[in-house]
Amino acid sequence: MKNKLLLINLGGPRNAAEIPKFLKDLFEDPLVFDLPLPEFFRIRLAGKIAEKRAKKVEETYASMGFGGGSPLVSETEKQAEGLKKLLEESGEKWEIKTAMCCGYPDIRELPSEWTDPKEGVVLLPLYPHFSRSTVLSTAMLLEKQLGYCPASNPLWVRPFSDRKEYLESIRDLILDFFQGKLPEKDFLHIKQEQIPDWQNLDIVFSAHGIPLRLIKKGDVYTKEIEKNVQALTSLLREKGYQGQIHLSYQSRVGPSKWTTPNTLDKIQELGQKGIKRIAVYPISFISDHLETLEEIGVQIRDHAFQNGISDYYRIPAPGIYPAFLEALAKFVFEAKYSAQKVGHLSCLCKASGGWDPKKEKVACDCFS
Repeated sequence: MKNKLLLINLGGPRNAAEIPKFLKDLFEDPLVFDLPLPEFFRIRLAGKIAEKRAKKVEETYASMGFGGGSPLVSETEKQAEGLKKLLEESGEKWEIKTAMCCGYPDIRELPSEWTDPKEGVVLLPLYPHFSRSTVLSTAMLLEKQLGYCPASNPLWVRPFSDRKEYLESIRDLILDFFQGKLPEKDFLHIKQEQIPDWQNLDIVFSAHGIPLRLIKKGDVYTKEIEKNVQALTSLLREKGYQGQIHLSYQSRVGPSKWTTPNTLDKIQELGQKGIKRIAVYPISFISDHLETLEEIGVQIRDHAFQNGISDYYRIPAPGIYPAFLEALAKFVFEAKYSAQKVGHLSCLCKASGGWDPKKEKVACDCFS
C-alpha cells in the first residue's frame, strides 16, 4: 500500500490565462484579504481589485521569462519529485501530489482521499512560518471540504522554521551560495562564483510582509520570523560569518499599515550609512517565484544600486537544495509515525492565530 503526501502551496498562475483565477482566489479569501467590512461588500471589493490588478500583474509575469506565468508550480513539482526519491529510499512506496490554494492545480478540486488526514494522507503546507494568511487560510479552505479543521491532526506537518534540520539546511544553502558551490542548473536566475570576503557581507533577511491588523489579532508570524533570524545568525556565526544581519519585510500592498521595516526602506537606510555590499535572502519563501525573482532580483536590486550599494547578491530560495529536502522528508516521516501514537494535537489556529470565534468570518472546527 502506498503512502500519500500532499504538498500545498499558496500558488501562482502557470500562464497568463490563469492570472484572473489566481487573483480571484487570492483576494476572495477572508484570511488573505482581511478587511473590517461586511462580507458581501468585502467580496465585491475583492473582485474589483482582482480585476483591476490583472493587467499590471500580467505585464510583470510576462517580464520574468516563464511564458507569462510563475515558476512556483513547476518548482513545487520539482520538490515533490525530490521528496518522493528521498521518502522511497526507506523502502516504502509514496504517491505525491501538489496543490495550490490560489490557481491551479486547485486544492478545491481534489477528492477527500487526497485532502483528508483521516484517510491517511500526510499534508505538508510549504510555509516555514505560521500566518493567518497562509497556514490558517489553508486549514480553513480544507475545512470547507472536510467538515473539520485538519490542522490539529498529526498528519498535518506544522510550521518548521524553528526545526534544527531546517535551520541548518538554510545556513548551508547560504554558505554554499557565498562560496559559489550551488549547481546553477538547480536554481533559477543565479550565477555562481565565490563572493570575495563573504564573511563580512551584510545580509538582509527579507520576509513577506503582512498587515499589522493580523498581528493585533494574535498572529505569531513576526515572532517566528524574528526567532528564525536569530537562530540563523547564530548558526552562521559558528561557521565564520562576521557581517551585519538585518530583518525587513517586502511585498507591501495597499494603504494599510504593514510589518516594518519595509525592505526598500531598509536598503535605502543601509546605502545612506555607507554600506556597499549586501546579500538578500527570502527568509519566508521556500521556492523562487515573483517575489524573489522579480521583486528581490530586479526591483529591490535596482533600488539598492540607486542608493549607493555597489555589490548586490540575491540568495535563492531553497527549492530542491538536498539538505532542505532531507529536512522536509524527516518532517513527513515524523508526522506519519506520530499519527500512529497520537490521536490529535492542540488547535494550531487558536495557539498561533489568535482565533476568536466571535470575530472570525469563517469557523474553526478543531480539537481544543
